[in-house]
Amino acid sequence: MGQPRELFTEDHEIFRRSMHRFLAEELAPRHEKWEEQGYVDRDAWERAGELGFLCMSMPEEYGGSGADRLYSMILFEEVQKLNLTGLGFGLHNEIVAPYILRYGSEEQKKKYLPKMASGEMIGAIAMSEPGTGSDLQGVKTTALKDGNELVVNGQKTFITNGWHADVVIVVAKTDPSKGAKGTSLVMLERGDEGFDKGRRLKKLGLKAQDTSELFFDNVRIPADRILGEEGKGFQYLMQELAWERLQVAISAAQAIETALDLTVEYCKERKAFGQPLIEFQNTRFKLAEVKTHARVARAFVDDCMAKLLREELDAETASMAKWWTSDMQNRMIDECLQLFGGYGFMTEYPISRMYADARVQRIYAGTNEIMKEIIARGL
Repeated sequence: MGQPRELFTEDHEIFRRSMHRFLAEELAPRHEKWEEQGYVDRDAWERAGELGFLCMSMPEEYGGSGADRLYSMILFEEVQKLNLTGLGFGLHNEIVAPYILRYGSEEQKKKYLPKMASGEMIGAIAMSEPGTGSDLQGVKTTALKDGNELVVNGQKTFITNGWHADVVIVVAKTDPSKGAKGTSLVMLERGDEGFDKGRRLKKLGLKAQDTSELFFDNVRIPADRILGEEGKGFQYLMQELAWERLQVAISAAQAIETALDLTVEYCKERKAFGQPLIEFQNTRFKLAEVKTHARVARAFVDDCMAKLLREELDAETASMAKWWTSDMQNRMIDECLQLFGGYGFMTEYPISRMYADARVQRIYAGTNEIMKEIIARGL
């Protein structure tokens, strides 16, 4: 887009170039294979950890770089620029790890975070269940005390990194009689007896991302595997949602820009009726609309990020960003795909995969209908 962005320093831009080079040279050539097999190879995680691209915002004492969240923002943007939607680095780095850092005991932080930073352990968070999506108060999974242990029973679905996961933060009821106040976060590990991973789910988009079902059948874990205080799980989830929703908006804004760049390049090369598509007024007007929406999305998201860094991003504004940018992402990519004609329907063209990948943005991290409900409460 060519617009200067005041958020970033030269150190950030040096990191961006390094990140882009790693993604473009080492991971992008393998992504089509990962889409076919339904998961990213484990060595890609280990390589990212080796280069310092995992858990960057974690303190150095726990294996991270102590970097600010702008470095994480750069990761989201560079992944989206190359359409590497199979990578679950973002959730691992900026959802799972921060929960452990913020609410975990010193023992938990030392046990999990350094291995997550190295890529030795992959993290996931299990919220959704077959009967509950956005309604987290309605989860049925339980983690009931039995002496010095917790016994976990239940099922989760749509879990990103679920098939690979070595450590999973599970939303469960430790006291079902108390509703939301009886909800806790508990940590399960690969190898816990009774903890089974179901099939990798086949999806409309994000085909290289391992998304799985998880099953818990009388899984016995030490009581100290509760993350934070018992009964405060729902409260913890609410405190972290603004950043999670902004992550969706960051990816959405970048996706619009990426789609625009791809489409402009195609329209300059593709000819119809003896002239490049870019010479037709309808093409130029459509692209002008996309460019304008991309600029507005970028300004809104960068402003939200500045607020987040100042710890001023509220739930209502984060919901606006998530809803509007993801909705615009779907609309603008649709407009771009139309300009590709029949080629836009072919999966060998990135715009086709971007179209499919975009659809879930309006669903996860809270559906856009839920976002509007949150916004409406402030009227």
